[in-house]
Amino acid sequence: MNRPFLLLQVFLLSCSVAFAQHSMNGFNQPPEWSKSAIWYQIFVERFYNGDITNDPQPDNINIPPLNLIAPEGWAVTPWTQDWYLLEDWALKAGKPFNEMAQYRRFGGDLQGVLDKLNYLQELGITAIYMNPLNDAPSLHKYDARNYHHVDVNFGPDPEGDNRIIANEIPDDPGTWRWTSADKMLLKLISEAHKRQIRIIMDYSWNHTGVMFWAWEDVLKNQERSVCKEWYAINSFDDPATPGNEFSYSGWANVETLPELKKVDITSGRISGYPYEGNINEGAKQHIFAVTRRWLAPDGNASNGVDGFRLDVADQIGLGFWRDFRKLVRGIKSDAYLVGEIWWAQWPDKLMNPVPYASGEIFDAVMFYQVYKPARYFFAKTDQSIDAKVFKDSLEFQWNRLPVANRYAMMNVSSSHDAPRLLTDFYNTNRYKFKASPNDDPGYKTGKPDEETFQRLRLYLFHEFTSVGAPHIWNGEEMGMWGADDPHCRKPLWWKEFTFEHETRNNFQPGEKLYDPVGFDQQQFDLYKKLIRIRKENPVLIYGDIAFMVAEGKKLVYKRYYVGSEIMVMFNLEPIQHTFNLPENGGYTDLLTNKRIKGTTISLAPLTCAVLKKY
Repeated sequence: MNRPFLLLQVFLLSCSVAFAQHSMNGFNQPPEWSKSAIWYQIFVERFYNGDITNDPQPDNINIPPLNLIAPEGWAVTPWTQDWYLLEDWALKAGKPFNEMAQYRRFGGDLQGVLDKLNYLQELGITAIYMNPLNDAPSLHKYDARNYHHVDVNFGPDPEGDNRIIANEIPDDPGTWRWTSADKMLLKLISEAHKRQIRIIMDYSWNHTGVMFWAWEDVLKNQERSVCKEWYAINSFDDPATPGNEFSYSGWANVETLPELKKVDITSGRISGYPYEGNINEGAKQHIFAVTRRWLAPDGNASNGVDGFRLDVADQIGLGFWRDFRKLVRGIKSDAYLVGEIWWAQWPDKLMNPVPYASGEIFDAVMFYQVYKPARYFFAKTDQSIDAKVFKDSLEFQWNRLPVANRYAMMNVSSSHDAPRLLTDFYNTNRYKFKASPNDDPGYKTGKPDEETFQRLRLYLFHEFTSVGAPHIWNGEEMGMWGADDPHCRKPLWWKEFTFEHETRNNFQPGEKLYDPVGFDQQQFDLYKKLIRIRKENPVLIYGDIAFMVAEGKKLVYKRYYVGSEIMVMFNLEPIQHTFNLPENGGYTDLLTNKRIKGTTISLAPLTCAVLKKY
């Protein structure tokens, strides 16, 4: 072979490799790693307290602009306390449980996440979605005090970090320094990457908190503020009058969450639907600076976060999101963007994900759209559906999305904003409707019965054999239960702790009943097995799906991919059912490791088989 021809072949091969890499991480494509992700969502404050010396103090959680001050005698709540037992300081305040729950702190921090990385690795996690880490006074931290710093109580030196922050010019990134909490996040990213675990951060670019530096400038200087165009302000105070005319828009009318001003709106803005628009330029450039900081903290994108989860994404115009994607992918070509696209009309109509997950905005959405029908099929509810309706619902959602994005979806079932799975399956109400004892005194909040556990297992068999990336809300693998917010945010039931028994009938009046609570090894082992099965069988990650049976409460589908095939069978009927096999024997049930011979398989009520040819 002559040298010119050889060089030509090398050139063509290099072009082919470059094209393949571009195809995998092309601007309009989700990153390839997201398709095989096993997501684990961490709510740091309730995950694990790895450092008791940084536990919050009253000043850390006070919000003086709105006179939201920690009650007299406030202290960090013991990790193992009965969730429904009010602290002495809460009892003295004499206010409702839900209001007092917002003042609770248990001391979870980033050291706690570092301490449990090996646990997550053992479970099989490959990607972590962190609820907001930004510095903020609230429990949830969507009320940012600073976008560009980690919350001071998540790091080892809250007082020192506050001094660092106070000496910066917040709108000048050139003055920004790394606090001890920031550095601990960078250490967490490094340690996670060593274990082949990706990390994405959660941000709300729609609003800030009332202690955010730009908002404080607005409060102080009103119309003279250099940040007055950042926010959706209805009217400024008139110093010539005795009253206070200052008025602004808060997200969902929540006064602690002043909205950033939306501009360049060229289509109707309706909550729960996409619209064309952007964010005020000053706020936008600050957001972009923060984004650069965490994607490439030292100029090297391999040392930064692997993407972002974007809160209440429908509240922000598509123009901003297009610009945001260009920025993010320009820094890190395989960064993952996932949007919270939830309710068009609560509690019955979910949003259409298509405008957000078709290549130019996000790679995926939190795919509640496939969980809702799954719950109505697998759980015993007032909205029960049969296998055909379930099949049609799934195919409707998948078929309207580009193929690559279907496989990159974050298949969220429970989260910080929804009941835990066991409790959601234990109750019969509509999804997310009156899903709390505060809204329905009859809502069941205690340990679910055995049928609920079995129905949830069937759903999990489906989640880990279906299209899209499975997602675990921290604690689900421990067997935790809990109603909608705030009850889904209990501190995690770690194996090394002994917990007080939990009040079964919550905080309602009457004789108290109690449930023992703690780490459920059986649930952990189940999650670990399902993760292992998925990882060992690429057909469950990349394979096509075809439904073979969808009748009554019987469902069979197969996943197939480059010569490999797995059949998944469910019998939710009240009687045993016999299913035909396509070929005579030669199958292994991956759930039991039993070999199946013959032309049929019989499944008892509420059971499943995951069959692979051998």
